[in-house]
Amino acid sequence: MNTLLIEIGTEEIPAGYIIPALDAFKENILLALDNFRIGHGNARTYGTPRRLALMVEDVADLQNEKTSTITGPPERVGFDENGKPTIAAEKFADKAGISLDQIKVQDTPKGRYLTAVVGEKCETCFVILESILAKQILSLPFPKSMRWGDLPISFARPIISLVGLLGEKKLDFKVGHIKSSSYVFGHPFMQPGKYSVKSADTYIKVIETAGVIPDIKKRKAALTKAIHACAKEHGARILEDDELINLVTNLVESPFPVVGTFDDKFLEVPDEVLITAMREHQKYFALIDENNNLKPLFIAVNNTRAKDMRLVTRGHEKVLRARLSDAKFFFEVDCKSSLDEFTQKLKNVTFQEKLGSVYDKTLRIKEFVEYLARESSYKDKENLTKDVARAAQICKADLVSQVVIEFTKLQGVIGRVYALKAGEKKDIALAVEQHYRPVYSRGRLPENPTACLLAIADKMDTICGCFSVDLIPTGGADPYALRRQGIGILLIMMEENMEVSLTSMIDKGLEAYMDMESDKRKTALEIKQFLQNRMVNILTDKGFSKEAVNSVLWASFENVPDVVLRVKAMDSLRREPDFEPLSITFKRVENILKKTKDSGGVAVDESLFEDPSEKGLFAAVTEVGLLAGDLIQKGNYESALSHIAGLRPVVDTFFDDVMVMAEDTKLRQNRLALLSSVSALFKNIADFSRI
Repeated sequence: MNTLLIEIGTEEIPAGYIIPALDAFKENILLALDNFRIGHGNARTYGTPRRLALMVEDVADLQNEKTSTITGPPERVGFDENGKPTIAAEKFADKAGISLDQIKVQDTPKGRYLTAVVGEKCETCFVILESILAKQILSLPFPKSMRWGDLPISFARPIISLVGLLGEKKLDFKVGHIKSSSYVFGHPFMQPGKYSVKSADTYIKVIETAGVIPDIKKRKAALTKAIHACAKEHGARILEDDELINLVTNLVESPFPVVGTFDDKFLEVPDEVLITAMREHQKYFALIDENNNLKPLFIAVNNTRAKDMRLVTRGHEKVLRARLSDAKFFFEVDCKSSLDEFTQKLKNVTFQEKLGSVYDKTLRIKEFVEYLARESSYKDKENLTKDVARAAQICKADLVSQVVIEFTKLQGVIGRVYALKAGEKKDIALAVEQHYRPVYSRGRLPENPTACLLAIADKMDTICGCFSVDLIPTGGADPYALRRQGIGILLIMMEENMEVSLTSMIDKGLEAYMDMESDKRKTALEIKQFLQNRMVNILTDKGFSKEAVNSVLWASFENVPDVVLRVKAMDSLRREPDFEPLSITFKRVENILKKTKDSGGVAVDESLFEDPSEKGLFAAVTEVGLLAGDLIQKGNYESALSHIAGLRPVVDTFFDDVMVMAEDTKLRQNRLALLSSVSALFKNIADFSRI
């Protein structure tokens, strides 16, 4: 067994492409080895901006053996009455590549037939790899690929070298015009020569000798240690940013950080703007003091060690000075306008062609969020309503600010900074920033009532608007991120225990878009179904069974916190050992009622009872109804379901002793009414027919 090494040398690949490509590279090669029945051990990936590499341990020399059984003619055709092979048997043996004495006769559902066990030819791993590697390399996925020269192939960046080794043997293959070799290129600036790799197992030693740290985890650790050491030397700390560390790790083959400075005058600009200017444009690390205040320092990570690192540092400082000068200019221009003046400019910014301007959207949000504040259970509704109305009025104002136009990732953040600068309440300013939350899966939620209500209003307005003009997500297409916004609404309502009716919210949201009551009802149902699907995803992701979730949501999907309580109770009941017979009993009740309309509006008449089981069920339902009703009122669904579950024996006895669908109309209606009273106990908790 040998180690397999494949390295793809390229021009510089974007940092964000590297890890996904390596993951796909590893998965594809291991899948190919498995498909070709080639045994192997663990695989490890290595990557830098100029190379993608994979090593697979313990790769077998030959394919694993594989045999198959082929069926020939019936025994009566293959052998004559004396048991001697016929011409048919000879032809079958010749076709299968075996001798006549290797033919076997087996019983099959169709009778006794001639069979042959045939072994497939085992090819060497070496030959197979040479035939598949080019295709595997070109199948690597990238967000964008490019072509170069007149070649018919594409890759993230032009391929400049290929290495393929199986142990000490070189694999011969070709991608485009590049032929494989056993040479790797060293660090492009410090040691740019070609280095011979005599065996796959020596690859890491050779490449590290050539000035490259190919192991991403090792390179990240070296970078992290180096930048923290630099910060400490200057009496500062790194502003924590794991995402930036991961990005910079894949921008270099070896990290060489330097500390630069910038003029104190730039500290007049909000920290968020300075940090973004350093981070987004230059990939520089910001430094802070012991009080978390931004210092006029930064760290730039280079891909080479220059003879005069001070000269390199001055270059970084010059570039950053220009960026910060621009940021300072934009900030100063913005300070000449108020948030209300910015809001007026939103009239010229289109939200969506059919849904008007962003200014129109702010007016809709304002009306919606005031309604939410009144309907919510938050305290001090009068002041809250004023706060959310003001927050709604200015929540989109920063979209037309010069800073956000230049640094789009500061949307909302700069709105909060400008709101505080203008003397707005802290809760209002935070709402301006946080009403976009959550901005990604499992992202942070808004942190105060004003922000929560504004976030829901903004998201619900977008959903209602898009559904009203048929901009509904289909398959993978969701250009307005409606799924994420729907999930955001539900998560906030769950977190805040917000019991506002979903139907009322949807109806209120559609008021601004639709006049026809019939169209409005249809669209409202579509939106509610859309949110219900999101709720299924949220709750199953939290570990609840899909059966429990579906049974609860089909019973009622109106009060979000209440749904969560019911799902918890239902999921707990499902884990009880006698749940299956319980669900069968209650499903039987539901199925009978769904098949008839005879019980509609009929009250149970005790004088019509003919069997003790009817009287017993009625008494039990009455008693449990009082207990469960009180528990449900308090939100204690688990105890309520426990009491309702206790009805199973009397319901089963009723089914055993009584013919529900009696010929006598009054008896039939009375017994159905009795079952309806059973159904009524749990129908607002869960729909057992969905179990």
